[in-house]
Amino acid sequence: MRGKTKQLKSVLLKERGAFTVTILRQSFLLTSLLSIALASYAAPDPQKTATTPAPAAATANTVTATAEPIIDYRERFIPVVARHGMVVGPEQLAAEVGTQMLRQGGNAVDAAVATGFALAVTYPRAGNLGGGGFMLIHLADDDRQTLIDYRESAPAAATRDMFLNAQGELDQQREYFSLQSAGVPGTVGGLLYALDKYGTLSREQVLAPAIELAKKGFPVSFALSFEIAASAERLRQNPAAKQLFFKADGTAYEIGDTWRQPDLAWTLGQISERGADGFYRGEVAQRISAEMAAGEGLITAQDLADYRVVERQPVRGTYRGFEVVSTPPPSSGGIHILQILNVLEGYDLQAMGHNSAEYLHHLTESMKLAYADRSLYLADPDFVDVPVAKLIDKGYATRQRARIDSKQATPSVDIAPGRPLGNESTETTHYSVADRFGNVVSNTYTLNFSFGSHIAVPGTGMLLNNEMADFAASPGNANAFGLVQGEANKIEPGKRPLSSMSPTIVMRDGKPWLATGSPGGSVIITTVLQMALNAMEFDMNVSTAAAEPRIHHQWMPDVLRMEEGFSPDTVRLLQAMGQPVEIAGRTSGRTNSIMLEDGWLYGASDTRRPGGWVAGY
Repeated sequence: MRGKTKQLKSVLLKERGAFTVTILRQSFLLTSLLSIALASYAAPDPQKTATTPAPAAATANTVTATAEPIIDYRERFIPVVARHGMVVGPEQLAAEVGTQMLRQGGNAVDAAVATGFALAVTYPRAGNLGGGGFMLIHLADDDRQTLIDYRESAPAAATRDMFLNAQGELDQQREYFSLQSAGVPGTVGGLLYALDKYGTLSREQVLAPAIELAKKGFPVSFALSFEIAASAERLRQNPAAKQLFFKADGTAYEIGDTWRQPDLAWTLGQISERGADGFYRGEVAQRISAEMAAGEGLITAQDLADYRVVERQPVRGTYRGFEVVSTPPPSSGGIHILQILNVLEGYDLQAMGHNSAEYLHHLTESMKLAYADRSLYLADPDFVDVPVAKLIDKGYATRQRARIDSKQATPSVDIAPGRPLGNESTETTHYSVADRFGNVVSNTYTLNFSFGSHIAVPGTGMLLNNEMADFAASPGNANAFGLVQGEANKIEPGKRPLSSMSPTIVMRDGKPWLATGSPGGSVIITTVLQMALNAMEFDMNVSTAAAEPRIHHQWMPDVLRMEEGFSPDTVRLLQAMGQPVEIAGRTSGRTNSIMLEDGWLYGASDTRRPGGWVAGY
């Protein structure tokens, strides 16, 4: 949009006399649920407001908009438009909860935290209390970005070879679907850390809607019904999960049935009343540790009490005048996005043409080089010296670019990790938030697999993650998502497993321009990369940038996966270059993004999966 904004015919959308979001359908039931929840917290916490200026008073920082939003009706994909605030996420109810925080004067962090807790209720395949993630925040008042690392950590009793059997072979059942597969959860600590340090509303305010949704229930949607059905066989194997996700007679909830989660409401209530201590100490922690002890799990009450959130500096780089700010280790995502952009910056991509065979060939070869580096260098920076500055150096990119044959694919077996001088599953989830004060949040969190370990803790309504599978249980071999893992990512007590989560904010002229991220395990990196390239390099609006077909190559296995939608001629040309093309049986990633232009917010939830929602006002 940046190059043609002033030439486009603009459209001014009004609702009830005020500039507003492109009209979204909002059911009477949704309105009623949110009204009930919001009625219990009309007044802000006096202790917080005494030390933090009320958002309504910060008019000097309120973003001013041009007279009209810019909509180009020649585009096939049109974003949702809002003026004051927006939440884009994987599920409607949670997105609306976040927007309600913005409407009542909260900032983007308040909305992000409320959305995160609500998703634990309404989007249980990935929204969670028992997982972890990363939150990237742009703070308008300070004109800076910060990264909150609330990735899970290995319990103190974890050992290097804990998932190997007596023959030295990997026991995948134990690695993926046992109590030992769970890392110490970070979600509750991370969300509350963000709220306490950067939010403006009280803990009770932001948790009230999630508690009400869990207590009073909500209608089962098609997406939720489908997700539970897809994992029903394994969920039924765990008594607590069976009780949580199925009726008393064992049958599944039908679309339109009201699903109530009283145990989860109790757990959320403990957090609301006691903060982090309500989860990491006290009765909730006792129930988690008791379940672990009964089933040969490793997490103890002491592990929970010892969990710490880490605030880190994001990684950042430049691409043709844009600044790209993303996630640092223990995620590999930000580094590899910047590595690939640095390599591609040396080519005239517009001359090649978007999604041409020439463009896709160079994109693929750049991906392979970055993922090869992942296997050797990336891990938890508190345990391993990760050469971040060297990996994202422009000079290193020049040397890497010289390794690319513009006419022929290089087999992955011939690509060793470069020498710089000097796993989540597809069921992770992401959401983006922007407020009227210029603050932006890009948040990705996960249970790893869909529904994590498929094990619920009795009496809590909470699923456990299986993030221990993201460590290198057997270095040199692929993990659950085909990523080859190195010795740097071996299991150690207290260590955080390597991640691909990549919440990202692109800056233009010193201001947030694009907030994006995606689920997808190993494809998160390439999904976010192509979303950003489509917007930065090819000037697409946020909806079109999300909708274009994508590719993925992760070095090993040596396969170029392509979504359906590419020209057959393009596929043949790539094959002629030696690219081992495989037309993917499923789509790649699912971005939830906001573009900020001239004071307006343009939102898009990737349609590759059902249920996504853009809520704004």
